[in-house]
Amino acid sequence: MFIIIRLKRIITCLVILIILISVSVNGVVLTNNQPKGDELLIYISIDENKLILYRNKVIDSIYPIATGKPGWPSPIGHWHITEKSHWGKWFGGRWMGLNVPWGKYGIHGTTKESSIGRQASHGCIRMFNKDIKDLYEKVPKGTPVIIENGPYGPFGKGFRDLNPGDRGADVLAVQRKLKLKGYFNGRLNGIYEESLKKAIIKFQKDNNLPVKHTITKEDYKAMGFIEFE
Repeated sequence: MFIIIRLKRIITCLVILIILISVSVNGVVLTNNQPKGDELLIYISIDENKLILYRNKVIDSIYPIATGKPGWPSPIGHWHITEKSHWGKWFGGRWMGLNVPWGKYGIHGTTKESSIGRQASHGCIRMFNKDIKDLYEKVPKGTPVIIENGPYGPFGKGFRDLNPGDRGADVLAVQRKLKLKGYFNGRLNGIYEESLKKAIIKFQKDNNLPVKHTITKEDYKAMGFIEFE
């Protein structure tokens, strides 16, 4: 268990380093509100319920957070802050929206500060009100946000069975894979809709798999996904 945890932390550090280098090269987060050369990155660990703000590849701040509860997961993946607004007291007066295609997710404050440190939200990232005000002032629109939950990339802690109506990073990964293979022609939105259902059924038939609406581990394997995708 210790080896697995240590390996996960090493992988996480490498991912953050790669993103920071990419941001530095491409200038992704430079905006009119941000001094030239000031590189920002928000890293969110669902496992640890922590939000870390990196400034110029160095930790600037660490905040405790609340993340999505079972059935309402926070969106795993690489996103950007696309909206900053002053919302009501239920959101601590501050809202920072993310460009997640399958729903409205963001970072905000809360009147339920006892939930901080737990997986208790409907998928958004909750912060103490004093912390969201602090973070809000530090980061502009365009700031990259990495959300992770386990060692398996968009699949979090492992493959789950997917059924019509499901949403998430794993659905988006399946859509992308099937689009590359020429089966899926719908929108890459992370939602298991009718277009994905038709694509998976055709894929199952072509690969001599049991035809069903549920996407299971044997389907993932046939698509080419492995545990450390």
